[in-house]
Parts: sequence; C-alpha cells; structure tokens
Amino acid sequence: MSQTELPVLGIDVSKAKLHLALQVDPQRRPQRKVVSNTLAGYEELSQWLGRQRVKQVHGCLEATNTYGNGVATYLYQQGHAVSLINPLSMSGFAQSELQRSKTDGADAALIARFGWQKRPARWSPPPVELDQLQALTRRLEDLQQMIHQQTNRLDTVHSALKVEIKAHIEFLQKQVEALKKSIQQHLEHYPTLNAQVEQLDTIVGIGWLSAVCIRAEIGQLERFSSARQLAAFSGLTPQAHQSGTSVLGKVRLSKIGNAHLRHHLYFPALVAIRRSPEIAQWRAQLLARGKTKMQVVGAVMHKLLRVCFGVLKSGKDFDPKVLSQSP
Repeated sequence: MSQTELPVLGIDVSKAKLHLALQVDPQRRPQRKVVSNTLAGYEELSQWLGRQRVKQVHGCLEATNTYGNGVATYLYQQGHAVSLINPLSMSGFAQSELQRSKTDGADAALIARFGWQKRPARWSPPPVELDQLQALTRRLEDLQQMIHQQTNRLDTVHSALKVEIKAHIEFLQKQVEALKKSIQQHLEHYPTLNAQVEQLDTIVGIGWLSAVCIRAEIGQLERFSSARQLAAFSGLTPQAHQSGTSVLGKVRLSKIGNAHLRHHLYFPALVAIRRSPEIAQWRAQLLARGKTKMQVVGAVMHKLLRVCFGVLKSGKDFDPKVLSQSP
C-alpha cells in the first residue's frame, strides 16, 4: 500500500501520554485513544491498531521536542510510515481550519487531518553516531545557556548569594569541559564523522566546536539534494510579503526551520565578516544596496551554510574562492 493510501495516525505528544487519532476515512470522525508515552504504551498502540484491523499507518506528529522520539522510532521499526511535522505548518493549518478547541485530543485529530491532506515526507531515524552527537551538542548548548544566565544574575543578585552563584558557574564550566572531551572521544570513535568535522573546521569563521554543532544539526546529509534545501531546512531562506504591487514590509529570513542550526551559524558569520576579505567586500555591496546590518548577517549565515553543504558533499576542504560566488 502506498503512503497516500495509508490510514493516518495523528499523535499529540506530551511527556507522559500520547493522544491518538486514527483517520481511516476522511468523511468520518477519527478513532481516538490515549496511551502512556512508554514502551508499554507503544505496544498497547499496536494492539489497538490490530483491533481496528489496520496493519500499517502513516504516523504524524509534531517535531516539537524529544518526547516524540520514542514513539516515532517504534513506529518506524514496526514498518509504519512516520512524518515529523514542523510546528509552524501545523499552526498555519489550524488557523486555516478555524480551530477553536485546544485540547490534546483535538490536536491529535487536527494532526491526523493534516497528515491525510498533506501527506508529509517520510522520516527515518538518524544513524546512531549522528543521533548521539546531536544529543551531546544540545546538552552543551543547554549548559552554556545556564552559564550565561547565572553570569547575568551576578550583576543584580543580593551579595549574600554571589558566592553560591559563582560556585554554580564553576561547576557548570567543569561540566562543559567534560562534555567537550566526551564529544571528542565520540568523534574519534567514528572516523568518517570526525573527518567531516575537520573539513568544516577549515571554513573561514567556523571553529572546531561550531563545526561539531553544525554537523550535528545538519544530520543526514542525504536528505538534501541541494544547498537550497538545506538552507530552507535551517530557516535561512528569504521570505517576502507581497500583495499585488505592494510589498508588505522588508524581506526577512523565514526562520521556519532548525533554530539550533541558525544559532550555531550566527557567531561564525560575525567572525567571517571580520576575517574574510571576500565576505567583507560582499557585505559592503549589500549595505550599499540598502540592506540592514542584520540582514547582511543573515545573508552571510546563508552563504556559510551553502559552503558547509559543498564541503560535506565534495569531501574536500574549504576553498576561499567559493566565497566570491553568488549564494
């Protein structure tokens, strides 16, 4: 049975529960069920599908957090089609349907209708080395954010708490260093992945740690047939608002995509502007055409991501000549 003919299973995910909506016929209301977000709950889900005489489904859930990883992987391993949906796509779909109720069950039914109408692309779990690398780098990102928050508190907190906060910052910094060592050991265990990180590290503006995080967030390179697809995945493609002959506001980055990847490209873009003559010249041209400084930074992020794609696809180190080419 092709994906377009499969019944759709809408899944609203929370930490403890999965709210399910099985859409077999678009003319009828979906069948609903609630199971725990555990292996026992996934097995109960399979048994429920069997009682509905459904052998294979197209499972759809939002890509909002890690709570859905377990059920997505389980369904994939059981031979079902699985799609992870961008939350902004779901938000737009909900508005188009004038959805009034906001409950877990209603959200599951909405996801099922979206899956039935749109038939989003299939998802497959990333290789274990990429999955683990992303888990490590996102934990590192969390720790760095906590250090930043605690450091800011030192400026306003009562003096009686400063010693405790400084001790907390020192503890977090030690965790960061230990995590960086774990990342290095992980890369050494996977030579191909390590080589890719080293190639990204040759790109102007991108240091070793940024290269690691960018590689982790790109994930399976085979998903992208072009650099433009990767840019769209990251939310770095321009988005214009126009009606008739009127342009409504400035052209902005869509930001409909992987925010972690955009985050890890921001500071490399600032460094590239300072260190690369080609980027500096291009920046001046963009500013002369009326682009704002932040728009230029976004354009540089976009260019760097395209360069990352080229380096990874070719398996060759960075060539500064590519910075003279149009993005």
